Amino acid sequence: EEISSMILVKMKETAEAFLGGTVNDAVVTVPAYFNDSQRQATKDAGAIAGINVLRIINEPTAAAIAYGLDKKASGERNVLIYDMGGGTFDVSLLTIEDGIFEVKATAGDTHLGGEDFDNRIVDFCMQDFKRKNRGKDLAGNQRALRRLRTQCERAKRTLSSSTNATIEIDSLFDGIDYTCSLSRARFEELCMDYFRNSMGPVEKCLKDSGIDKRSVHEVVMVGGSTRIPKVQSMIQEFFNGKAPNNSINPDEAVAYGAAVQAAILTGEGSSQ
Repeated sequence: EEISSMILVKMKETAEAFLGGTVNDAVVTVPAYFNDSQRQATKDAGAIAGINVLRIINEPTAAAIAYGLDKKASGERNVLIYDMGGGTFDVSLLTIEDGIFEVKATAGDTHLGGEDFDNRIVDFCMQDFKRKNRGKDLAGNQRALRRLRTQCERAKRTLSSSTNATIEIDSLFDGIDYTCSLSRARFEELCMDYFRNSMGPVEKCLKDSGIDKRSVHEVVMVGGSTRIPKVQSMIQEFFNGKAPNNSINPDEAVAYGAAVQAAILTGEGSSQ
């Protein structure tokens, strides 16, 4: 609660600085698997931060609202939300009917995300450095590893829009400059087991909700790691060529949905 409240205080300050006024009310999102006591603790954290929590909504629900899926068509619609961030991975199956959301199932891995992909590139570069420099090992040098990790994460991001990335670090270790070229294909190879493993929770979520993948009307991609082309293509392939919704910045989709919900609750339905 205390840590959450510190984050909410920071968010309140950020919002006030941007809007140039005071912010008292908020819609706060939580993972769909949160139980009642976790939701209450989140509300309490808001109170500690001096915020009036108008409503707690599920993150996948917020993402669906961001895409306007509750307004899209009449009748019941099944929506799968694939949410992969920096350290966690969540899959949720929602049904939407007449603007009412129901979470049918959730699955995921609390230890899978972008950091794991960074680690694979770091390991690859450490071996590469060792091979090029007569067995010199970076393992014990924290500063070198920190610098390497920063560049590896940058390369990973580059590979979401380019097919090649270059990692260049001056005087990485013992005065030795390090350069490495990494292709998107090699990156995919390094992380393929992680990408494949992410499909397990998707299948489990469908199984638990009793919904066949052919009956899923919409797939929504959330979280920074869903920018990775291989992740997108695997999901599209799994859903028989159905293109996922990914036009909204995946880092912001949940917050955008929460903002839309807040506007509805406060009667400020303007585009702002």
